[in-house]
Amino acid sequence: MQPSQPSQSPHQPTPPFNFPAARRLREALGMAHGHVAYGMRASYGLTYITADTIAAWERGLAAPSSAELTALAATLWCAPGELMGAARTLREHRIARGLAPEDVARQAGVEIQAYLRMEETNSWRGNERQSAALSRALGLSLPDFVTVTGRSEPLAELLRSAVTTRWQGYVRPVAKLLPVERRHVEDVLRQMHDDYQSRMARTLSWGGGAGPDASGEAGRDYLERVLDHFWPLVRGGGQAS
Repeated sequence: MQPSQPSQSPHQPTPPFNFPAARRLREALGMAHGHVAYGMRASYGLTYITADTIAAWERGLAAPSSAELTALAATLWCAPGELMGAARTLREHRIARGLAPEDVARQAGVEIQAYLRMEETNSWRGNERQSAALSRALGLSLPDFVTVTGRSEPLAELLRSAVTTRWQGYVRPVAKLLPVERRHVEDVLRQMHDDYQSRMARTLSWGGGAGPDASGEAGRDYLERVLDHFWPLVRGGGQAS
């Protein structure tokens, strides 16, 4: 009787799987489904993997767990990230880089148990230095870093307050959320504040100051898309791209 596949831990959902890429990589190596399954059984002890398992993954009928994906990538001589869709969480970015939790924890300068808790909850609690180290270890872009650490909405709220009031008071809180130099954050917030206020002034001028919504629409649009205005300035050294 064939061993059954282990059930997936509720705390470890399957990572996003790019099944067309798996098929393309296997075919490029001239391997049949059975060859891949044999390699995973022989080299990684995944005795329940069969040719049908590989075929189901490639058809999108099932998806490998993180351990299975890592073994599949090694069998197909590729990085785990090549078999994944867009990484959405801290854990998925680590898997895509083919790193063990211990490696990331060590590079970020946090205790392994603390890192595992943060990965499980997708809630990063490192300081500024540790945040910068995490971004380097996982190759995270700034938007990715903010997303996987659950900071998108807190950042957006700070930016909305910065552009509508006195931006100087928000430099420190924003810098605490991002692995970015404080001086650069200062430049970006100043530019965003000036941009927002100039847009509001132009709208008021066009509307002659008449009507309760003379400036409301322009302001709401900017505030709703505040992160879209923020990221190009951050990436461009403080200058809009």
